[in-house]
Amino acid sequence: MPLSQADLAPVGPGRYVRAMEVGQHVIALVLTSVGVIRAAVSGADVPAAVIAGVVFLAWHTAGSVVSARSGSTTVAAWWLLGLVAVWIGATIVSAEFVWLAFLLWLLAGHLLSLGWGLALSVFVFAVVVAAPLLHHGGTSYGIVFGPLVGGVFAYGISRGYLQLLRDAAERERLVISLRSAHAEMADLQDELAAAQRQSGIVAERTRISRDIHDTVAQSLSSIRLLAHAQVDGSPDPAAARTLGQIEALAGDGLGDVRRIVAALAPMELEDNALAGALQRMVDRLRDETGVDATLRLDDTLPILSTEVEVALLRTAQSALANVRRHADAGRVVVSLIDAGDTVRLDIIDDGSGFDLPAWENAREAPPSSFGLRYMRDRLRELGGGLDIETAPGEGTAISGHLSIGRGRP
Repeated sequence: MPLSQADLAPVGPGRYVRAMEVGQHVIALVLTSVGVIRAAVSGADVPAAVIAGVVFLAWHTAGSVVSARSGSTTVAAWWLLGLVAVWIGATIVSAEFVWLAFLLWLLAGHLLSLGWGLALSVFVFAVVVAAPLLHHGGTSYGIVFGPLVGGVFAYGISRGYLQLLRDAAERERLVISLRSAHAEMADLQDELAAAQRQSGIVAERTRISRDIHDTVAQSLSSIRLLAHAQVDGSPDPAAARTLGQIEALAGDGLGDVRRIVAALAPMELEDNALAGALQRMVDRLRDETGVDATLRLDDTLPILSTEVEVALLRTAQSALANVRRHADAGRVVVSLIDAGDTVRLDIIDDGSGFDLPAWENAREAPPSSFGLRYMRDRLRELGGGLDIETAPGEGTAISGHLSIGRGRP
């Protein structure tokens, strides 16, 4: 089933991030309000409790804005540590502020790596357990196990939400990749249509040129030779004069025919449609990415059938798309080589390469490897093949080959 435009519409993680931010501020406001109210009810210093709550909310709001704008994980981590310090100060004012630990556990799972997040979560739990001892001189199983269960739940929810964001980002990347491939495929169809039209024009001009040469030109040449042979041997001066005129007219006509044949001989035979399409693809890759892309053509390449040109053009398009997206290459060389009874398309880059044995043995190929598999299958259907040489960090060399023995004159 073909993809629709709705299927290709990007759905980024932005809306999930905004929902997380709104939920985070709501939780901070609710838990801080609960802490202030319970502190006042429990007999704590009300002004101090209010100040502690306001400072916590102010640090939380200002820091979340700054860290979001900077986009730095280091800034976010230091902001979180500062928030923990402000929270510890609030728990010194009243043990009721331990409720804010749930917000800290959520933030630890979201902003820190797994190891640092767990370490900070354990520290926050220790403060939660120690606060009642500091203020009341004792604790209970509920005070210990309640926050423990809640902390594990909050931290687990945060880590799961972080994975959700990563999945959303990955989906957005894949959708963008699909849209790019969709656009490139449309460009390829235009290239193929142009190549096929050009191939048809070249074939028709060549056929007309050959037919005129083999019929009209040969007939005029024969007439000229016969007239020339009879001019000197004719006893009739009038007949000799007429034969001379026939010889001259045949010569003039033969000259005109030869000029027409020369004009019909297409320049595209020297620079065929496939070569032109490959050159445009290489130029576009160089202009859009800055990669040092080069095209090399053998001078002895014969005229290729449309089927062969289409297969080679599709192979080049897929290979150069892989170079653009995955290789991180600085130089690419595309070569179209006359190899006797076969034509070979080589594409070599100095990029990152990949683990070829792992790719060959993979039961479930990742999306990024479909292009290579499709290239190989397409060439095999036409009796050719695709050879790959690569290793991690050593670039990639792809060589596709097709038989053209029947296409040679």
